[in-house]
Amino acid sequence: MKTPNISEVVVKRLPIYLRFLADLESKNVLTVSSQDLGLRLNLNPAQIRKDLACFGEFGKKGIGYDVPFLIQNIRHILNLHRRMPIVLIGAGNLGRALCNYNMYFQEQMNICALFDVMPDKVGQNINQLEVMPMDMLKEIVTRDNVQIGIIAVPAGEAQNVANHLVDAGVKGILNFAPSILRVPSAIRVHYADFTTELQSLAFYISEAEKEG
Repeated sequence: MKTPNISEVVVKRLPIYLRFLADLESKNVLTVSSQDLGLRLNLNPAQIRKDLACFGEFGKKGIGYDVPFLIQNIRHILNLHRRMPIVLIGAGNLGRALCNYNMYFQEQMNICALFDVMPDKVGQNINQLEVMPMDMLKEIVTRDNVQIGIIAVPAGEAQNVANHLVDAGVKGILNFAPSILRVPSAIRVHYADFTTELQSLAFYISEAEKEG
């Protein structure tokens, strides 16, 4: 399936649709309309139809979407139909939290290996993952065909970790460190910056107070 020029915001809405559809399926709901999706997700139904139409025709006029069929197709679009192991760098508090959250990841996408540079952390076990030294990173990435790495280290160490991940052969990085990474253009980087999100949230709360 070729999907040229798909907006990033569209791709980021797909997991939201998938989560809601999975909830419907768990309740034995087999069909859903774009109007109902829009109402439940607080989105414009036309936008939902437009988003999904970027990838194919999945709905039937007057009937809506077949929930299991749409789940299957969104999972395929997001590459969740195949196993995609992840490596995590950083066994501090955040890294531990992510490892403990690992059980909620999809079976095809979860953290398969944990690394840290601190000798006193190497060898520890966190949610059935043994902390390994960084000099084993490339070996594990190659062996398990890992394409995604998560950075959960202090800002000052993030670029060095990113360099190691790129050298090991990953294709994408999720960076929790509050720093901008410099990587080759072929490497996709997404940022999960709590501080930025909280600061932008504070702006919108302030604007709402002005209007009130």
